[in-house]
Parts: sequence; structure tokens; C-alpha cells
Amino acid sequence: MREAVFSYLNTFDPFQMFGLEHILGIIIALIVIIALPVYAKRHLNKQMQYKIGMLIGWIVFGNYIIWVGLEIIAGTFDYKVHLPVHLCRFANIMIPLVMVWRSYLAYEILFFWGFSGMLQASITPDIAAGFPHFHYFRFWLGHHGLILALVYATVVYDIRPSFKSLKKSFIALNIFLGFATIVNILMDANYFWICGKPVNQFGEHIPTLLDYLGPWPWYIISAEFVALAHFLLAYSPFYFINRRRKVHQ
Repeated sequence: MREAVFSYLNTFDPFQMFGLEHILGIIIALIVIIALPVYAKRHLNKQMQYKIGMLIGWIVFGNYIIWVGLEIIAGTFDYKVHLPVHLCRFANIMIPLVMVWRSYLAYEILFFWGFSGMLQASITPDIAAGFPHFHYFRFWLGHHGLILALVYATVVYDIRPSFKSLKKSFIALNIFLGFATIVNILMDANYFWICGKPVNQFGEHIPTLLDYLGPWPWYIISAEFVALAHFLLAYSPFYFINRRRKVHQ
């Protein structure tokens, strides 16, 4: 069994960035991300809305767990590579706090992480495997699934971020950055792309926004400002909605 799983995980057609499988993946995700929360909000009762929300949360969480399990079975699990010390993976294992237990603090933090890091990862995905390989679906589910969960929580659960949420999320981001830095030093790893720019599972460089933010380690500082700009952009619709409501009161 180990040999079969190992062979499957490491045998695939290469992913083509901005190819058909990339563009269609984004388009299909956008349709689901918009349509499912709107349908659930308009046509389902509270109990069914909650069941679907729980299902989304556990699927996103289980997506990471299944991947790690397969790597363990294949004998390829590497603590320098597969731990949840990348932002997306950590968010994946935290999302049930929002979707199952409706933790507002978890929502505050993950909302801004999701609409900055996950969107960027969708544009420049760090995967090597193309459609229809497990790694292809695992990556999209881990990123688009998280965005779906956050949109669902916002639309269906009626949870909203505040400006204080933005500040909490940015502080949490930097705490995570410090934690990932410590892990990288102790394990000689490169989680959260702190010690070098993104590469795929074969160590091949992947073009990302970080390429335009300067050399190491200066791109880390530049990325802080980019992240803050993304956070402000993600909050802007809620700012204008709140402002409009105050005007009409």
C-alpha cells in the first residue's frame, strides 16, 4: 500500500499557471463562493444553514488531515514541509471554530487572513500537480474552501468584521510570523516563506507577488505593508456600508 500511495502522490502532469485548469478552477470557485451562501441564506432554514456550514468547516479541516495522512502512509511526511505552519494550513485547522462553534475571535482573525493570503495564493498557487490529481484538488480546497467558509459565515451566519477585528488579525498575523520564524530556526525549515521565496514540492521557484517586494529579508518587511493594504481593502466594503447606515439613521 505504501508503494502505491507514494507512486500516486508523486506521479502527475505538471500544473500550468494561468492555464485552463488554473482559470477554470478560479471561475468555478467564484461561482460556488457566491451562489452557495446566497442560496442558503434565501432558501434554507436555520438548521440546514448550520449543517451546511458545519460540513464546509469539517471538509476544509479534513482536507489538510487527509493530505498529512497520505504523506505518512507513503513514508514521505517531513516535519520541515508538512506541519500547519503555513498560514493557509493553520487557517484550515482553525476554520471549524468559526463554522461549527461560531467563534467571533476566530472569525475576526481568519477573515482578513483569508481575503489576503488565500486570494494571493489562488492567483499564484504553489503547486506542481495539475488536474485531476489529489494535490490539485487539495490545494484549491484548502484555499478556495477557506474563502467559501468565510463568505458563508458572513452572509449566512450574519457575522461581520469591525475595524478592531482588522487590528486583531494583523497582530495575530505577526504573532504567527514570530512563531513560524522560531519553528524555521529550530527545524531548518522555510515555513511561511520566511527564509526564502515560495517553491513547489520539487524545490522549483514559483512566481509570486514576493518577487516584486525585494530580496530576502527585505521582502518580509515589504509584505507587512502589502498585507496591511489587503486587510484594509477587505474591510472597505463594511466601512462604507456602516457609514451609509449612519448617514440614513
